[in-house]
Amino acid sequence: MITNDNNISNNVNNININSTDNTSVQQQDPGRYFLELARRRSRCVMEDEHEEEPTELNTINSSGGFLVVSTDKLSIKYTTVNLHGYDVGVVQANKPAPVKRLVYYFEIYVKNAGAKGQIAIGFTNDTFKMRRQPGWEANSCGYHGDDGHIYRGQGKGEPFGPTFTVKDTVGAGINYASQEFFFTKNGTIVGAISKNMKSPLFPTVAVHSQNEEVEVNFGNKQFVFDLKGYEEQERTKQQATIIEKISLPSNISYGLVRSYLLHYGYEETLKSFDLAGKTTVPPIHLAQENQSDEQDIQYAINQRRTLRELIRRGDIDTAISQLHDWYPQVVQDEKSATCFLLHCQKFIELVRGGELIEAVKYGRNELAKFFGLPDSDSLVQDCVALLAYEHPQESSVGYLLDESQRELVADIVNAMILSTNPNLKDSQGCFRSCLERLLRQLTVCCLERRSLNGDQGEGFHLPRVLHCVKKSKC
Repeated sequence: MITNDNNISNNVNNININSTDNTSVQQQDPGRYFLELARRRSRCVMEDEHEEEPTELNTINSSGGFLVVSTDKLSIKYTTVNLHGYDVGVVQANKPAPVKRLVYYFEIYVKNAGAKGQIAIGFTNDTFKMRRQPGWEANSCGYHGDDGHIYRGQGKGEPFGPTFTVKDTVGAGINYASQEFFFTKNGTIVGAISKNMKSPLFPTVAVHSQNEEVEVNFGNKQFVFDLKGYEEQERTKQQATIIEKISLPSNISYGLVRSYLLHYGYEETLKSFDLAGKTTVPPIHLAQENQSDEQDIQYAINQRRTLRELIRRGDIDTAISQLHDWYPQVVQDEKSATCFLLHCQKFIELVRGGELIEAVKYGRNELAKFFGLPDSDSLVQDCVALLAYEHPQESSVGYLLDESQRELVADIVNAMILSTNPNLKDSQGCFRSCLERLLRQLTVCCLERRSLNGDQGEGFHLPRVLHCVKKSKC
């Protein structure tokens, strides 16, 4: 269906919930909203979901007298004979389990069951006594191989699953959505129990009789358990729960997509979309439901489409010329955010084309006038820094050469033209489509839910959702 309008998902994929929504600033100069987005890109101010993960065993905080850790810190062996119940060889991972995700999981492979097969896998906190099996003390949980019991904070275990021994692969995981620990054996889920422990929690393994030996896998190689499949099932389960609780018209998505295409001026795709939708249920007109006129986003669609295509091709000179002819009020203030981003993009295109001498001249004549202006310095500095690299696309400022930077400039021009509509009823509608507003609200709700859950669990990430939907239809 999508014909001439490539990469239309860039606008939605780059939604940043941390963006400043200062209504008064937008009313004075709507371009400031997009300048803030550009500034945040230059400073890499994005929500960072990256967390350090366990990679090896912690040889410092372990019961070293009862076990030997391999040089790669991924295997342990009980080398002595235990004389007491607390002569346990226990070791934690070097990092706690990350929490800002749906699931965390690790596995062990039993190389030798030893004299008694008293091997355990689970999670413990940072105050755990390193002479005890996981699950024997408060704030710990462990699945034990000799009896198949689960232990959670006390010496007495509960029947849970099968025993495990030599050549078995056993896994332990945390499902942050359901707030449960789950355990696997040879790729199959054994069971799950309520997680009543607070983070940080460390993946933990223990051996307790002579010659017991296990190898730990923190994800450095493929798991026996299908972790990705499990995650997809859990996400599908969550989505099904939401759908059961919310009643929406079956054709609401049609209106959302159509309003998105209108907002950004994807005219060719809109025609194809409308043609394909003629045989469907009549669409809901979101603008009418919000007491707004669809003409607000129909406004100047031909010109907006043309300008977007010019900017996406890197033809900034023609785009500026057309703006002067069609909407001179948008570029009449030469120091506006709109002009600033257009001039920056012109400089970027010169660098992209290898015209470095012309870029230097252009920078001196056009970019220099923006030095010292609020929120402009960091982006100007990044633009100029492109000249310092032989391969600028591989540098720290290489983001400026991404297609998303062109899209950002096209978005500000699109918004500024929409703002010139004399019949405009919703000024905020210039900045985002209904679909983007919905996705931002969804992102906020997911982050709020995570906050209420002790800051555990994953946030909303559109590319991941789209990937899951695509895979489920295959």
